Amino acid sequence: MNAIAAAGGGFLLAVLWFDLMFDVQTRGLSGPQLPADVLASISAYYRRVTTQARPMNRLIAAVMFLTLIAIAIEIVRHAYAAWICWVSLALALAGIGIALLRTVKNAVRLGGTMDPPEVQSALARGIYRDHLFSLVAMASMVGLQLAAAF
Repeated sequence: MNAIAAAGGGFLLAVLWFDLMFDVQTRGLSGPQLPADVLASISAYYRRVTTQARPMNRLIAAVMFLTLIAIAIEIVRHAYAAWICWVSLALALAGIGIALLRTVKNAVRLGGTMDPPEVQSALARGIYRDHLFSLVAMASMVGLQLAAAF
């Protein structure tokens, strides 16, 4: 199960990396509204990956689910020290939970470009913060899973 959890986390880290390549455009820009070209770039990306990529975007949700299941099986089987398994689960739940509860919804909304630029800017900045949080959580989880294997 360790290999599945680590591979799933690695896949999710790769997805986050691609998202962050667009999200970083919000860095260093102050004011309530991002420049139009920045909003256009970020919203077009999120439109493609959240709505236009169906059914391939379902793969991400499936990997999230499989990663959590793999860690849960590690806990049930007492595969590693309990703290490693439980902390791995907490980190994965934190990173995945924020995505499922807020980030995906905001990305779909941003990709729809129906909101005024100020709202789109706030969505883009929030998505960036969420992705940074998830990146740290998932990288920590993968680190624990890899450490447990050795």
